[in-house]
Amino acid sequence: MKIKHLLAVFTVILSVSSAFSQDKKFKVHTVAFYNFENLFDTINDPDTYDEEYTPVNGWTKKNYNKKLDNLSRVLIELGTSEAQKNSPVIIGACEIENRRVLEDLVKHPALINKGYKVVHFDSPDKRGIDVGFLYQEKHFQPTSYINVPLYVYESESTSDKKDKKEEEEVEENVNYDKKTKRIYTRDQLLVTGLLDGEEINVIVNHWPSRSGGEKRSSPYREAAGRLNRKIMDSIIKINPNAKFITMGDLNDGAYNKSVKQGIGAKLKKTELKEPRDVYNPFEQMAKDGHSSLFYRDSGDIFDQIMVSQQLVPADNNDYGSFKYWKAGIYNKPFLIQKTGQYKGYPLRNQNGVPGFSDHFPVYIYLVKEVK
Repeated sequence: MKIKHLLAVFTVILSVSSAFSQDKKFKVHTVAFYNFENLFDTINDPDTYDEEYTPVNGWTKKNYNKKLDNLSRVLIELGTSEAQKNSPVIIGACEIENRRVLEDLVKHPALINKGYKVVHFDSPDKRGIDVGFLYQEKHFQPTSYINVPLYVYESESTSDKKDKKEEEEVEENVNYDKKTKRIYTRDQLLVTGLLDGEEINVIVNHWPSRSGGEKRSSPYREAAGRLNRKIMDSIIKINPNAKFITMGDLNDGAYNKSVKQGIGAKLKKTELKEPRDVYNPFEQMAKDGHSSLFYRDSGDIFDQIMVSQQLVPADNNDYGSFKYWKAGIYNKPFLIQKTGQYKGYPLRNQNGVPGFSDHFPVYIYLVKEVK
């Protein structure tokens, strides 16, 4: 074993042990989510609205490669500042055009040695953007994966209340079928697999946007929350001890009805009473004034990672299997706009120059005691 690797392992063990007991050793894994903000290739797909990201409109191969450079820099460093020295073993992603862009990303020189593999399905979103799942094959082995469609329809009462401007905004930003009134949006991606031999279920989300206004569009995200709950309950019915992580850009805060009632997420660990209960560490972060994005000049946390009761330790001795340790928002200085109107915001694509994203990535640590 190389000296560098030995030092990394020692640092992980020492850092985590200091949080619990000096005579214990722990394995640490990072699980992350990142909205890649319009990770499009340069090829014009006639079936999607991707014309903005083509060479004729300034999205050149050079720009695309710079975007991949930026994202790979984030992913290689994400969640490595404390006890963990490896990049995330699991990464949920959204705002990706297709499988090709994910394959290009994991083959980037900065990431290729990490051994990431891809799970992806095309969603019916009008712009062609999907969710995706990246995993380090040496630590995580998928046993099944499926895309679960979200069926949401515009109600007649809501439709009648729309003015012309709102209707145009909705039709511009979502795949809306006037005849059936179905709003086509991103599927929810469910991946089940073994994390170093332990079964875990992960749901990756990108819930319907706030186009047309937060209040008018809220029912669609509430439906997304209920679908999340349905997915989890269906698996818990088969396996009451099933472990879940649900993550994504929810386009809602932790306090919104879609999260609090749809999923039933809890603010405190002490509120968890049964296996189907879900803990959301990002709710307290939001209360403390932290943000993963800025929406209409107001900071919020739309990017969240939640864990089921089975992943929350009962006490400091309950680490015989992987358990949640802590959560964070990765907002290093290089990810932040330094000047201008959007000073302090995430450094996004702007004026034809590839940035990182208009969201900061979020992450959690899972830890397990090593005997």
